[in-house]
Amino acid sequence: MNRDAAQIQPTREILLDAFSRVAEELPDLLAGLTPEGLLWQPDPQANSIAWLSWHLSRVADDHLAGVGDVEQVWRTGGWSARFALPYDEADIGYGQSAADASRFAVTDVDLLTGYHADVHRLTTEVVNRLGPADLQRIVDRRWNPPVTAAVRLVSVVNDTTQHLGQIAYLRGMLERGAATHR
Repeated sequence: MNRDAAQIQPTREILLDAFSRVAEELPDLLAGLTPEGLLWQPDPQANSIAWLSWHLSRVADDHLAGVGDVEQVWRTGGWSARFALPYDEADIGYGQSAADASRFAVTDVDLLTGYHADVHRLTTEVVNRLGPADLQRIVDRRWNPPVTAAVRLVSVVNDTTQHLGQIAYLRGMLERGAATHR
């Protein structure tokens, strides 16, 4: 292993561990939910479990593809067509209104988990190719300061783990208070 690879290896391992935890936990959180349970919202302004699952996967796909300078699996894997959502193909859910999010009607657990598994494969490939200079590369100039790949990766870990926690919380609410949706 060369010096540059050795320097970045601990960073890769931490990132891969964080992303793998989401990939391992998401299928268990969705398993056994009915279509009604997947789309249940505790109030009209809240997101559903299905929407959160799609959104955390879309954010990771979009952002990791940007870090890796590769195409999103949303397009290359045919996921956009399979989901057939009432949104623009480039939409990742960021900034959607409650009305937009409530139009999400996908209730196929295999579709949701299959897409995330494909995103996780892309994530692993991108992270494993990272070199020390890659982490400092600017990937988004729309912010002040501009976003580096390192900052973007931490942001994706934060976003996906928060949404995974929200999914777990919603599932707990369903199991304790709305048993008919399990």
